[in-house]
Amino acid sequence: MSDWKMKRFWEKAAAIEVEGGFTVHLDGRPIRTPGKALLNVPTLAMAEAMAAEWDAQEKEIDPNSMPFTKSANSAVDKVTPQFEAVADMLGEYAGTDLLCYRATQPEALIKRQAEVWDPLLAWCKETFDAALLPVSGVMFAAQEESSLIKLRDVLSEMNPFELTGMHDLITLPGSFVIGLAAMRNFASPDELWEISRLDERYQQEQWGLDEDAEDMANIKKIAFNHAHSFFQMSTA
Repeated sequence: MSDWKMKRFWEKAAAIEVEGGFTVHLDGRPIRTPGKALLNVPTLAMAEAMAAEWDAQEKEIDPNSMPFTKSANSAVDKVTPQFEAVADMLGEYAGTDLLCYRATQPEALIKRQAEVWDPLLAWCKETFDAALLPVSGVMFAAQEESSLIKLRDVLSEMNPFELTGMHDLITLPGSFVIGLAAMRNFASPDELWEISRLDERYQQEQWGLDEDAEDMANIKKIAFNHAHSFFQMSTA
């Protein structure tokens, strides 16, 4: 049974408007999530992206080639029933944000972190009235509670699909601020991903490229870019 794969059984996939949103019909029948819920999404753009994934399937269905459908499934089956728990978990990243923990040496890395990361922290303070302060070293340092509350409140304003996209925009780089920057298009996803990898790039300059680590980082970069697209499509 482990070799069983779902076969293509439909001729045409189409994005359809339904009450409260949009969905995909396969030969006139609506698709459902793994949890058997109707897979209704907030925007036509997302439904069209999903329909294109279903249309692209050949004889056997490859779920790994359907990232928009997979993310939408997660939004309905996983994020919607536990929205507050997911938001609380993501909110914790603001208190341990990658951009706040700085090297103690060498001087070249300290300077580079300040040049690249400080503007993002300044933007966060200006945009959300939430200051996060950088510290030297890796020991935990508490941030102002008022700032953490304001940043957590940003997540409360999202719909479950937006929060699903934000999950990877925050967790993959390890930075709440980079997630917000992606949400607000502070810079392109590729630029933001490189900002998150500043330390790794510095180490590569000193010691050379670790091909296995770089391959894994590229997989995460693809997921980060997808999360950005999914978030943008989630906004009705």
